[in-house]
Amino acid sequence: MNSKINWLVNHTTPGSLVLQQWLVENGISHSLTQKYAQNGWLKKLFTGVYYRPDPIKNHIPNWADALQALADQIHLQIHISGLTSLTHQGLSHYLPLKSEKVWIGVRNKQSLPKWFKEFPNQNWQYCNNSKLRELSDKDFTIVLVNGKELKASTPELAAYEAVDSIGKHISFEHTAELFQGLVNLSPRKVQSLLNRSKAVQTNRIFLYLSHYHDHQWVKRLDESQIELGSGKRQVVTQGRYDERYKITIPESLIPKSQ
Repeated sequence: MNSKINWLVNHTTPGSLVLQQWLVENGISHSLTQKYAQNGWLKKLFTGVYYRPDPIKNHIPNWADALQALADQIHLQIHISGLTSLTHQGLSHYLPLKSEKVWIGVRNKQSLPKWFKEFPNQNWQYCNNSKLRELSDKDFTIVLVNGKELKASTPELAAYEAVDSIGKHISFEHTAELFQGLVNLSPRKVQSLLNRSKAVQTNRIFLYLSHYHDHQWVKRLDESQIELGSGKRQVVTQGRYDERYKITIPESLIPKSQ
């Protein structure tokens, strides 16, 4: 039993989440886990979900702990996405709140365990990126959140996720504000993303906002390689129609020259 306790101490940190499935895979049975909980080595958060008590900082697991547990212990393909990714890379003016809405990217929301969906005081915003033909390691980076290293969208993918969420998780105007600060996006990465995108409306809005803020990188894109479709798209009601990209846009985002 001492060797199992030593393993637990060496492979977790105070305050971190510990999943029963992971413990069993590493030789710690359900009954032994219950003993650890009774003896104060672990505290139960949900059925099959525990955490190591932190007597010094009194740390209670937060959303970053939950994401890390999914990624590291059951190897679920999940990442910080959209607005949350931009925020934690210093590319959003909006400071994260204690009970912030956290954007996460996951292909199939049904694959997420019940405890994660019902995590206390947490509001998840889901992006599935199903309109992208594929994703590669180059579309992701690592960010540090509350001392945890977490997988996150690159600024280019996060910007795409924000645009694709207009009308669902974010407004057109808020997205436009985010784009104002995206002066250093990689044209190569943006080109690659938009080439893989099947979302005509998302592609059009992305390009519109890039030109609206007159970013230098947009001038290096080959728009003939991007799926822009045909026909008009109503993105907002009571907006103005943009002839170039055939979308309606908010009155506040009409270029001054028009």
